[in-house]
This record gives sequence, C-alpha cells and structure tokens, in this order.
Amino acid sequence: MPADPIELYNDGNHKCLMFDSLVTGDGVQSNQFLILDGEDSALIDPGGDLTFTPLQVAASRYMRLDALTYVLASHQDPDIIAALDRWLVHSQCKVVTSKLWARFLPHLASGHVSRNLKVNVYERIVPIPDEGMNLRFGKNSLQCVPAHFLHSVGNFHFYDPVSRILFSGDMGASMGDGQSPVEDFDRHVPFMEGFHRRYMASNKACRLWANAVRHLDIDMIVPQHGRPFKGKIMVGRFLDWVSELACGLDLMTEESYRPPEG
Repeated sequence: MPADPIELYNDGNHKCLMFDSLVTGDGVQSNQFLILDGEDSALIDPGGDLTFTPLQVAASRYMRLDALTYVLASHQDPDIIAALDRWLVHSQCKVVTSKLWARFLPHLASGHVSRNLKVNVYERIVPIPDEGMNLRFGKNSLQCVPAHFLHSVGNFHFYDPVSRILFSGDMGASMGDGQSPVEDFDRHVPFMEGFHRRYMASNKACRLWANAVRHLDIDMIVPQHGRPFKGKIMVGRFLDWVSELACGLDLMTEESYRPPEG
C-alpha cells in the first residue's frame, strides 16, 4: 500500500495532495499531485510506468479514477506523462499540455488505445497556447502559466488560486535533500544549483518567469522533484535566487560544442 500523501491544502471542499514516495528502483524521485474540488479532479505530472500503478491505487482512495477530469502535463518528459495511454484508457480525462507537445503526445498512445477508445487520441488533448490560459475547475479556474524554456521549449506551470500553490514542474527542483518545506534556503541551494545551471535555458528565461510569477499571490511553490518553498519569505528567496542565476546558454562556450577528436 503506498504511503499516505502529504496534504498541501484542504478547506473541506478544495484539496491539494502530494505523493512523494511512489518511485522505486532506479527511477529519479518525483512528486505527483492531485487537486480535488467538488466533482472535478486533476492529476499534475503523473509520470510513467514506474508511478502509474501506485498512483492509481493511492489516488483511488480519494476519487473515482474513471471520472478523472484532467491530467495536466507541464512538459513532455517521460517522468511527466509517459503513462499517457494508461490514463486515457482507465479514465475519461482530458490531457492538458503545451500546443507544442500536443501533436507529439499521441506517439505515447499505441494503436490499440485509439481502437479501444474509438476516438482520435488528439481529441482528448487540450493544447495550451503560448500565452497560457485559464482552465475551468470546480467553482474556480486553474491557471496555466507560461514557463517556456524552463527547461522545455513548451513548458507550463499550474497555479491554483484557491490554495495559492504554484506547481512549478522542474523549476525549483532539488535532489537528495528530503521532501519537507525548505527552512534554510542557503543550505538548500547546493541541492538544486547544479540541476538549474544545466537544465534551465538562460538567465533571461529565469528572470522573465520570476518577474511574471511575482504578480501571483503565491503561498507555496511546489516543484516536481524535492522540497517545496512555503511562505512569502522562502518563495521570495527562491525567486530572487533564480533571477540572478547564470545557467544554460549563459555558460556555453566554443569548447562546449567542439567535436570529439579522432
């Protein structure tokens, strides 16, 4: 039986749950998220085969899986959406992702999925335009927030205005420092610095994103890997840090593109 999820928010009707212990074996640790509001439900970045069965079992304690409303995919990586075909078969969900990846995701759904569903897989995908959009959910909306090139060319984060949580995909990700909210920011930096320097495209992209999300009323930033940032102070510390970070193309030189000798 999977471990109980971490309750990020619960006002009696609207709930946000984080599953942080479903990956076993050689897979990279990742968090999966379930938002519930009335009859609506959304899974954020549910992952691939390593997490499908344990997530299915764990989530079924809180909802009817066949009635799942949305699967939200921040981008196209395997640990984000590789089990697309299984969610399509076992639920009625719509899959929400960047328009840049919407046309490629059917490659993850084999031919028998289309035959069993008796529909074109693409008809179950909701493409997000580059400028983002609001997605009707419960009595409110979830906001699809542009995060292009962080670290995918078509990338979105998902902001829940009820809980005031920004589900930030790989932005803010850390490895090997536990799962509880960050309390000592300076101590936490080494656990996320290498990842961000390699996987984020440039300081310009980081800075533009940070400037934009400062306008949201954020109580918590929760990445797909590692520890969340909770409270105005920690959220602010992270946004300040990533705004100044040299990363990606900023660090590239001619040596980075030199062909190997021989």
